[in-house]
Amino acid sequence: MAKSETVILDQAGIGRALTRIAHEILERNKGTADLVLVGIRTGGDHLAEVLRRRIAEIEGDDLPLGAVDVTMYRDDLDSRGSLPMGKTDIPFSLDDKRVVLVDDVLYTGRTIRAAMDALIDLGRPRSIQLAVLIDRGHRELPIRPDYVGRNVPTSQEEQVEVEFDDDYMPIEVRLIKP
Repeated sequence: MAKSETVILDQAGIGRALTRIAHEILERNKGTADLVLVGIRTGGDHLAEVLRRRIAEIEGDDLPLGAVDVTMYRDDLDSRGSLPMGKTDIPFSLDDKRVVLVDDVLYTGRTIRAAMDALIDLGRPRSIQLAVLIDRGHRELPIRPDYVGRNVPTSQEEQVEVEFDDDYMPIEVRLIKP
């Protein structure tokens, strides 16, 4: 049986969602003081870069940007076999910073938990906020995003994919049904 795909956000829709999230981040944090962006590899790090540019356009400030790899913090390493290791690159102190953790799709919450563990191993942030492009539900942990591009109710069998172009710009979000 063939899978069916539905585009749930096109490039323009993604752009509007990320611009809205950038404004919400600035409003909630009353500007950019002590604010940093950290994207979860892979996907969230690219979205964090887009948010950084949007915030710079709005406020004129270039926020510190980092990326975190959660491979070694996952709670399912035994069941997933060998996973490729990425690189955590956070070239600034997290101590007393307001960290906006960025990911593309929020599902069970386990990746976010792993990312928070990694961040706390690196420092003591004042707060950690979560920004996601898509929240598809089905949480297994008590994790809720602070900023959401779009809520997309899904079944457990469906998948949500964010497609990036060669310059790592998000161009489309698809819902894939079995």
